[in-house]
Formats: sequence, structure tokens, C-alpha cells
Amino acid sequence: MSLRQIGWLGLITSILLIAVLPVPEFWITQLNYIGISSLAVLGLILLTGVGGLTSFGQAAFVGIGAYTSAYLTVHAGLSPWLTLFVGLALTGVCAVVLGWITLRMSGHYLPLATLAWGLSLYYIMGNLEALGKYDGILDVTGLSLFGWDLGHGRVFFVMTWALVLLGTLAMIHLLDSRVGRAIRSLKTGSQMAESMGIDTLRFKIGIFLISALLASVSGWLYAHFQRAVNPSPFGVHVGIEYLFMAVLGGAGHVWGAITGVTITKLLADQLQVLLPKLIGTSGSYEIIVFGVLLVLTLKYAPEGIWAFVDRKLPKPPRKVDWQNASALPHRSKPAPGEVVLQATDIRKEFGGLVAVNNINFAVQSGQIVGLIGPNGAGKSTTFNLITGVLGLTSGSITFRGEDISGLASREIAKRGISRTFQHVKMIADMTVLENVALGAHLRGNRGAVSAMLHLDRTEEQSLFREAEFQLRRVGMGEYLHELAGNLAMGPQRLLEIARALCNDPALLLLDEPAAGLRHKEKQALADVLRQLKSEGLSILLVEHDMDLVMQVTDRIVVMEFGTRLIEGTPEEIQASPEVRAAYLGTEH
Repeated sequence: MSLRQIGWLGLITSILLIAVLPVPEFWITQLNYIGISSLAVLGLILLTGVGGLTSFGQAAFVGIGAYTSAYLTVHAGLSPWLTLFVGLALTGVCAVVLGWITLRMSGHYLPLATLAWGLSLYYIMGNLEALGKYDGILDVTGLSLFGWDLGHGRVFFVMTWALVLLGTLAMIHLLDSRVGRAIRSLKTGSQMAESMGIDTLRFKIGIFLISALLASVSGWLYAHFQRAVNPSPFGVHVGIEYLFMAVLGGAGHVWGAITGVTITKLLADQLQVLLPKLIGTSGSYEIIVFGVLLVLTLKYAPEGIWAFVDRKLPKPPRKVDWQNASALPHRSKPAPGEVVLQATDIRKEFGGLVAVNNINFAVQSGQIVGLIGPNGAGKSTTFNLITGVLGLTSGSITFRGEDISGLASREIAKRGISRTFQHVKMIADMTVLENVALGAHLRGNRGAVSAMLHLDRTEEQSLFREAEFQLRRVGMGEYLHELAGNLAMGPQRLLEIARALCNDPALLLLDEPAAGLRHKEKQALADVLRQLKSEGLSILLVEHDMDLVMQVTDRIVVMEFGTRLIEGTPEEIQASPEVRAAYLGTEH
């Protein structure tokens, strides 16, 4: 039995023991409230801690689940089990619409938008006559199944914590999947994720939806445990409290949800008793303590309390179970001599600045073409025009006979163009293997539901098989289970190349891959590029290291001030007085 299985068995046994042992009813009630809140905070772990999207509106989604079930059971006489699904449906619609509008925002606009959403729903609940205004809805039906009362404290405790553990397990499965890797890439920004073929807006809406659905289940449980609902538990201040719980427990850790809720709830109860005795007067002074605690957490434990536990837990390497997995399908390769990429009169203007001025060049199958020039020559802009990061002002770019001008980065990746970045972009807290498997995102199709139910294992094995192959292809086979953040610059650059190769590209674009490398690392990189060329891969290389460029390229395009200065073989470029003038500022 594995360590993980032993841990889950221990948790289940603990819950059953608490339910049958003579634990005071007060603590059973407390644990019920902790479990209910943990479901809502678990959604924030996914949304904020993993996805990097800050939301103050989680309590509003809890309110939708609670009020929907309360209203339909009291006024329509529906079964609470039916109202659960009605609440989930209504919550899902609200989350998708709200997410589609707000998740296009960035920076401080998203938290402000969710804050406005939370306030709006709070005042709707408090002012609608049908919802009882601020008095709420009373006499909500308790939960029962085949005549068995589930609203009783201990039975309800088992049911609540069974849902919490199921939600936690589903979240762990989700994050350890193709979809999970895409979600974890959102925090690094959209450019890298989109270049891997990930539709970042769709995934943001997806995690916003999952987070809202967990909150809705939390609200459903609350309504039928409390047997009454009113707007107070669903206000913006509670949304902030949920966010505080996530940060305190560890927003980047699934178990941080339960940790943060437990500490906050227990500490709040104790402070409400102790502080009035110490101060000599009553009041909500625990809020001051929590404010100080939040500041201290952000200063001294920014990863949350669970991070300290997580560091002490043994982390065995991932079991290598993909040796016999099926190979992923490969795209058709260009014929020898075929023009893979053709840039025709491409131009990019930023206001009055012409960054790229009517550039023409081509890359043929099996060629390495260098794109060089002094700083500010327009190389990176040209690179970004080809990969869809920037839009063309005029001109066209053709890839394997198809005009790709104006396509988004993910659409260009689908057609078989992969890239690396001038400044390495990776997910530091994922292993090298997981980072590289992210590059094969477009070669899988299993979704979030399959991942949460653990039905995607066959596809995962194929993806990891491909990732390991590409790592060994670039000489990184011994780093499979190393955290990517622990790598030196040279291996990081090779990791990016392996990740790009996982997309099975027909054209590989390398943006200054030798930057920051030592001499031996540059020689290793040159060997990798020669090997890829010998396998028929076409490469467009932007690089300042002239020794590397002259060693590996077939043809070189030299740019100066956004224009094409000259194109030729490495020998012709080295002999050109125009190139010397461009780099040195003189013809002599």
C-alpha cells in the first residue's frame, strides 16, 4: 500500500471514529461548519492559488446554492436532492456569464469586478420580497433519504466530510492531469500557455465554473444544516474571509483549504471568548487579530501554513508506468526541399515607429535559418509576428502553403509551429517531466471531468512517454523528476526545447537559446540543434552568439533598424562589409 493510500485510509478512519465516539455535540457542529466552508475555500484554492485569479465573490456563489435550495424546498415543495442540481445549474449559468465578462480583465480589474458582483447579489438577496429580504427564508427542510434523517449532527458530519474528501480527491486528480498542467500554466501569464495551444480564456472560465459549483454545494449544505438562510453569511465580508482562509492555509496547496478553514474557525471561537476578558469590553476584536495574522502570513509564510507540512512529507518520484503506453499520433512532415515558412513583405508599425519594414525570407524543410542583427533590429518583433503574439500591419506569413497571418498563437501552434522564449518561461514548482508534457497539450483531448474521475490515465501515460522521449532526445533524461525551478540556466533552455518538441512541430522557433549559457552548455546546445536538423526538423534561430550561429545555420538573415540588410550563407555573412558596418558602425 502506498503512502498516499495510507493517508486517505487514515482520514476516512478518523472521520468514522469521530462520528461514533462520544465527541461532544458542540465539536461535531463545529466540524460540520468547517467542512461546509472547506468546500467553498477549495474552489478558491483552484481559482486563486493555482490559477492566479483573485475573486471576492465566492460567498455570492455559496448564496446562490443556499437560496435556490431554500426557496424551492419551502415555496415549491421540491426535494432538497432535486434542488441541489437546480442550484448547481443556476450557479453554473451565472459563473459562465460572469466569467466570460470579467475574466478578460487583468490586474486589479478582476478583483473589483467580483467585488461588485458580490455586493450586487448581497443587496438583491436583502431586498427581494420573495426571498424574505434581510430576514431570509425560515423553516428550510432538513435532509433525509428513504425516511432516514441526515440532518442529525453526526450523520450530517459523515456526509459533509465525505463530500469534502471527494472534492479534495477530485482536485488532486485534476491538477495531476493534462488539464491541470494547463490550469497551472495560467499563473505564468498567457503568452507561454497560448504558445502551447492552450485557450487561456476557456480554462479561466472553466476553473471559475468549478470553483463556483463547489461553492454552490457548500451553500446547499449550509441551508439544510442551518434550516434557515439570510443574506449575512453571503456578503462581501464573508468572501474576503474565504480568501483569507485560503491564503492562511496555503492557496497553492489543495490541503490548504481544510487547514485554513480549521484554524480560522477554531481561532475565531476562542478569540470571541478570550478577547472580551482581556480587554474588558465586548466587540468584534478578533477581526483585528486576523488582520495582523494575515500581514504576518504574507510576510513570513507567503505559501501558507500547509507549505510547512508539505515540506516535511516524503515525495517519492512519480511511478514510471508509461514504458508500454501507446505512442501519440504524429503530424505529416514536410517533403525535402519544401518551403515550410514564407514571410512576404511583413511589416509592423507601433504608431509612428516602424519596427519591421517589409521583410522577406523563407525557411525550407530541414534547414536552420538564423535571424541576427544588433539590438533593436526587430528580430524579436519578427519572431512575435510569426508566432501570432503580435498582429501584422501588412504583408503575409505562409506556413506549409497556408496563410497564417492574423491567427492567434494557439491556432498557429495547432498547425505545427513551436517556440521557446528569450526569457525562459516554465512552471518552477512542477517537475521537468510535467513541464515538458505541457508541450504535448494539443496532442491530448481528455477534459476536466475525466481527470477528476481519474479516467484519463491511458492518455496521461502516452503524454509522459512522449515527454520522456523528448527529454532524452535533448540529453535531459536524468532530470525527469527534478523540480524545474532547481535547474541551472543551461538545462532550463533545453527543457524549453524539449517542451516545444512535444508538440511534434514542423517548424521550431528558438529565441536566443544560448543566452546565459556557459561554453560547454553552448556546445551541448549546438549538438542538439545539429541532431534535430539531421532528423528533418526546420528551425528559425534568433541568436546573438555568432559562434553558435555560424556553426549550425544553413542560411542567415541579417536585420538592421527593422529592415533586411542581407541574406546568405554563414561564409557570405562573415565576409560582408555591410554586416561588419551594422555591428561595428564602420566599414573598416
